Amino acid sequence: METENLIATPSKGLLRKLDRTIGVLIGVPTAALVLLEILVLLGGVVSRYVFHHPIIWTDELASTLFLWLAMLGSAVALHRAEHMRMTAVVGMLSPPARRALEVLATVAALTFLLLILPSAYEFATDEVAVTTPAMQISDAWRAAALPVGFAIMIAIGLIRLIEAGNWRHVVGAVGASALVAGGLYLLQPMLEDLGNLNLLIFFVGIVACLVCAGLPIAFAFGLATFGYQALTTETPIVVVVGRIEEGMSHLILLSVPLFVFLGLLIGMTGMARAMVNFLASLLAHVRGGLSYVLIGAMYLVSGISGSKAADMAAIAPALFPEMRARGSKPGELVALLAATGAQTETIPPSLVLITVGSVTGVSIAALFTGGLLPGVVVGAILCVVVWRRNRSEVLPQETRASVGEIGRALVVALPAIALPFVIRAAVIEGVATATEVSTIGIAYAVLAGLLIYRTFDWKRIYPMLVETAALSGAILLIIGAATSMAWSLTQSGFSRDLARAMTGLPGGVPTFLLVSMAAFIVLGSVLEGIPAIVLFGPLLFPIAKQVGVHEVHYAMVIILAMGVGLFAPPFGVGYYAACAISRVHPDEGLKPIAGYMLALVIGLLLVAFVPWISIGFL
Repeated sequence: METENLIATPSKGLLRKLDRTIGVLIGVPTAALVLLEILVLLGGVVSRYVFHHPIIWTDELASTLFLWLAMLGSAVALHRAEHMRMTAVVGMLSPPARRALEVLATVAALTFLLLILPSAYEFATDEVAVTTPAMQISDAWRAAALPVGFAIMIAIGLIRLIEAGNWRHVVGAVGASALVAGGLYLLQPMLEDLGNLNLLIFFVGIVACLVCAGLPIAFAFGLATFGYQALTTETPIVVVVGRIEEGMSHLILLSVPLFVFLGLLIGMTGMARAMVNFLASLLAHVRGGLSYVLIGAMYLVSGISGSKAADMAAIAPALFPEMRARGSKPGELVALLAATGAQTETIPPSLVLITVGSVTGVSIAALFTGGLLPGVVVGAILCVVVWRRNRSEVLPQETRASVGEIGRALVVALPAIALPFVIRAAVIEGVATATEVSTIGIAYAVLAGLLIYRTFDWKRIYPMLVETAALSGAILLIIGAATSMAWSLTQSGFSRDLARAMTGLPGGVPTFLLVSMAAFIVLGSVLEGIPAIVLFGPLLFPIAKQVGVHEVHYAMVIILAMGVGLFAPPFGVGYYAACAISRVHPDEGLKPIAGYMLALVIGLLLVAFVPWISIGFL
C-alpha cells in the first residue's frame, strides 16, 4: 500500500456505499419534486381554463417546490459530477497536475459552501416570521432549501475529497486555499481603498483564475462574489444569499426543468424520431441539412418559455441524436446550439422584450414587431457559416426522397411537428402562462406516446426525472450565483458610472452604438437578460433617445449584444447551459464556436447600423 493513500481499501468500499446511499436519498425526493411540480402547474391550468375555478395557491406552492428542486438538483449534479466547468487549461497539464487541480477545485467549492452555509441558515431563520399570502404558511419552509442544499453538497464534497486518496494533494490544496484567503484578509484595508478596481480583481481576475483551474462555474461566481462583499463592503453576507435565492427561484425559470423533462419525453416516446425522419426526408440530400433545421426550430420555439435554457432543452434532445448519427461532432453541435440561443433573443413572445417594455415604457407591441426580422437576419448569417463548414461534407448514400415518401413521413410526424404550435397557441390564447405552458407540452407528449406512437417505457421515467433535476440544478445554481454577482455590480455604482461615461462619448450615434454593444456583450457574459435589462434599461434608454437612436432599434441592439455575451465562452453562462443540455464537455465547443460568434457579431453590426431591420415594419 502506498503511504500517500488516505484511507484503506475496506474503508473505500464503505465510502462508496455511503456515496451511493446519498445518491438515492437525494435522487428519490428530487425526482418526486419534478413530478409534483408538473402536476401542480398542470392542475392550475386545468382548474382555471377547464373548470373556470382557479386554484389561488398553485403558484405559491410551485415556487416553494422549485427552490427545493433547484437546491437538491444542484446536489444531485455535484454527486454526479455534472456541474459545468471549463477544463481547457487543466487538460493541457500532466496527469499528476490535473489530479492536484481536481482536489484544489473540490477544496475551493467546499470553501464557498462552508462560508455561505451560516448565512444561508440565517436567511432561512429570518423568513420564519414571513407568512405566504395564499397558503398562510411560514416562508421558512421554502427558504430552508438553501441551507439544506448547501449542507448536502458539503457532505458530497467531503466524500469526494476523501476519495481523492492522496494526503499530499489534499494538504496542498487546503494550504493553498488558506494562503489565498488569509492573504486577501490581510489585504482588506488596502482593498477597501481601491473602490471599483475591486470589480476587476474579484470579478475578472479571481473568476478567471478559478474557472481556468477547473472549478465549476457556479462556485467560481459564488466564491468571487462572497470575497468581494466580505472584504470590500459592509454588506451582510445574508444579503448575498438572498440574491442567490432570488436568481434561482425566479418564476420564469420554473419552466427550465419542465422543458428539460419534455425534451427527454420527446425522445423516449418516439416523437423526436418521427420528426427527424420527416425532416431528413426533406433535407437528407442537403449538406448540413439538420443544422439548418436546428436554426429554424430554435426560431420557432424561442421566447415561449422565457428562458434560453428551456428553449434549448426543448429542441436539442429531438435533433442531436440523429445529427450525431449523421457524423456531426459534439463540439460543433453545442457551438451551433449556443449560437442559435443568441440569435433568437429578440423573437416574440420573448419575456426579455416584455421586460424592456415594462421598465422603459417602450411599446411592447412595437418590440414584438421589431424583434422578428433581426432574428431572421442573424439566422441567415449563421446559415452561411453552416454552408461553409459543410460544403465538403461527404453525404450518405441516400437519394432524394419522393413526394410519396415525404407525405408518409409527414403523416407520421404530424403529431410531433404540431407540438411547438400547440405550445405557442396555448400562450397566445391565454390557456397557460409562459411558465405553465411546458406542462401542456408534457401532457401532450405523454398522450402522443401512449396513444399514437405506442412507445412509452415506464422504467425510464425515474432516471429521466433524476436527470432533469441534475441538469436543472446545475443551470439554476449558475444563474443564482450570476444574479448575486449582478447585484454586487449594481451596488458598487458601476451602472451609474457606465451611464455617465456613455453620455459624454464623442462621435454621435455610431460611437454610442459601438460602445453599447461592447458594454452589453461584457455584461451579458455575467448577467441573465432580464436582470440586466432591469438594472441598465432605465438608465440607458433615455440616453439612446437623447442621442437620436430609436428605442425599438436600441432594444434590438442591446438584446442581441447581451445574447452574444451570454453564449460566448469562457464566461458566458448560456454557453455552459448549452453544454449541460447537450451533454457535451465545454472544451469541445471552444474551437467550433469561434466562427459562429464571428457570424453573430457581423449580424449584430448589421442590425445596429441598418435601423430598418428593427423598425422597418413599425
